[in-house]
Amino acid sequence: MRKLTRLVAGGLLAILAAACSGPVQNGRLPATPPITAKSWDLFVQEYIDGYFRLRPDLAISAGRHEFDGRLPDWSPAGMALMVHFLEEQQAAAQRYEPVNRAQALEQDYLLSQIESDLFWIQRAKAPYKNPSYYNALDPAVYVTREYAPLQDRLVSLVAYEKNLPTSVEQIQKNLQTPLPRTYIGIGRTIFGGLATFLQNEAPKVFAPVQDGALQSEYSEVTAEAVAALRRLDKWLENQLPEATDDFALGPDLFQEMLWKTERVKVPLAELERIGRADLDRNLAALRLACQKLAPGRPMQQAIAMVRANKPKEGVVQAARNQLDDLKYFILEKELVSIPSPQTALVEESPEYMRWNSAFINIPGPYEKGLPSIYYIAPPDPKWSPKEQ
Repeated sequence: MRKLTRLVAGGLLAILAAACSGPVQNGRLPATPPITAKSWDLFVQEYIDGYFRLRPDLAISAGRHEFDGRLPDWSPAGMALMVHFLEEQQAAAQRYEPVNRAQALEQDYLLSQIESDLFWIQRAKAPYKNPSYYNALDPAVYVTREYAPLQDRLVSLVAYEKNLPTSVEQIQKNLQTPLPRTYIGIGRTIFGGLATFLQNEAPKVFAPVQDGALQSEYSEVTAEAVAALRRLDKWLENQLPEATDDFALGPDLFQEMLWKTERVKVPLAELERIGRADLDRNLAALRLACQKLAPGRPMQQAIAMVRANKPKEGVVQAARNQLDDLKYFILEKELVSIPSPQTALVEESPEYMRWNSAFINIPGPYEKGLPSIYYIAPPDPKWSPKEQ
């Protein structure tokens, strides 16, 4: 029996592993049989079938490569269909009576995931305010995840790039101006950085593919995809004169977000008190550590000493060197068990993801024998040496 499991990709979404049926046809999902005729497990499977059809990027990330090359439909009709699907499935899931604790956990988790998706679309208006909502454009699965021969992955990347201009057009139409200045900066990093990555970095990975016709098609669709991304980047740049600082959710929406995305009910005042108490505890520990490192010196001077001790080999290689030491420490101290012999790889973040200082890309539940990759953003080369 398939159970509801968590897939954290970029840390933001959980999807249940199940087989998927065919794609959306004529803008409509296949008819759903009466709820009373289904077992819970069948309902869960059908939920994932529908979800993956609407969010093929998450299916691909989970390892369902029959969806390769596809992108979500972010047109008004596509967004409405997603909301309709989520609301329909929410109502259906609520009608089930769990028969055991495991099923109750699955039901709670599924409903919380639906509420989270609906919150970001309907309440926070993320598709219309925040460019980072469109992280489905990330092509890393084709470029860095060796789930198939290089030529097969290039075929998938070509299909993705063919769909990219339409998606970019939908994104631009969805974003409502004026936009917060910080969101514009993140959007330009994502879309402008992705254009650079597709133009300069991805072709190096696929250069060994010997199929001349495929390489020719790849070159052609890459040029079109890059041009579309450059146009969106330029459009965002043009919004800067009218940009605002209105990025905050506000207390009411923030409190709602805590519940609908994290199931946290703690009142904001109490949450702030807890956070400040923890900050004070950490500052006290920091002062103590600084006195041990540099007795009698100001805390800032001790911190500067630590900051000045940069790894000569660079931060990425330094992180690689630390992995064996970290594993040995965990095992020696018997902190936790390590169920897999695999070791995460450490790589430099692609340019379009450098708005995030560090993140891990974990293969989905359908992938077998592939490593996780921990990405670290290097200092911006545009910064001065002192800033770097």
